[in-house]
Amino acid sequence: MADPAALDGAQLARYRGCYCGLCRALYRRHRSHLTLTYDMTFLVLLLTSLYEPEEAHRDLRCAAHPLKAHECWRSEWTDYGADMNLALAYHKCMDDWRDERSLPQLLLARRMRKSYARVREDYPRQCQAMEECMARLSEIERRGGSADEAANCFGALMAALFSPRDDLWAGILSRLGAALGRFIYMMDAFMDLADDEKKGCYNPFMNRIGEEDLEETIREMLDGTLRMAIAEFEKLPLEQDLPILRNILYEGVWVTDEKKRRK
Repeated sequence: MADPAALDGAQLARYRGCYCGLCRALYRRHRSHLTLTYDMTFLVLLLTSLYEPEEAHRDLRCAAHPLKAHECWRSEWTDYGADMNLALAYHKCMDDWRDERSLPQLLLARRMRKSYARVREDYPRQCQAMEECMARLSEIERRGGSADEAANCFGALMAALFSPRDDLWAGILSRLGAALGRFIYMMDAFMDLADDEKKGCYNPFMNRIGEEDLEETIREMLDGTLRMAIAEFEKLPLEQDLPILRNILYEGVWVTDEKKRRK
């Protein structure tokens, strides 16, 4: 998620236009926009900046913003982001069903099943990586594996999503995705620690509750992982939307953290 306070008007409109385009693509392709994530908005911006495809722009109103027309844009990577978003949401729902026997999540997964089958047909490598990593992650959680082991597993999943082409940039994108995946997993685990303790659910930091300066230790881990992602990101020859992308990586992720903490 970007930090709106650090973007100018044009940059903020560009970012929101990407988010809007992704939302519309999710609904157009899969009749679902409830699963939309900021992670895939970042991926769409990143791949569009790197490969510079043609874009389609339009002003429109929607259910979320019915009174005032706003800019919406899409590129070929918007559809890719929508498909990866759907696939991630499907596996998240199935994971919640397996772990918590959540009936609403099971019903939502069933609604997405046909769409996921189409995405899997179009992107077998990415979906196979998701399936293998989610199965391995479930096994790690069942036996109470370490934070590094679980985070690295989710990092491998994100590495596959961030490298859609076998080209010159695949290695950098893969390493960037892996680092961001580790960061996302550890951040979510940190934010969910209190709730997981109450519910008796797996959390890789559970056995460290009560340690002195635990929060500071985890934040140092997060900061180090994010620095690895930034190091790979800065190797890419990006020009378009570079300030927005840097805003998300350098500042926005901590804004998201703070919002979750306040909630």
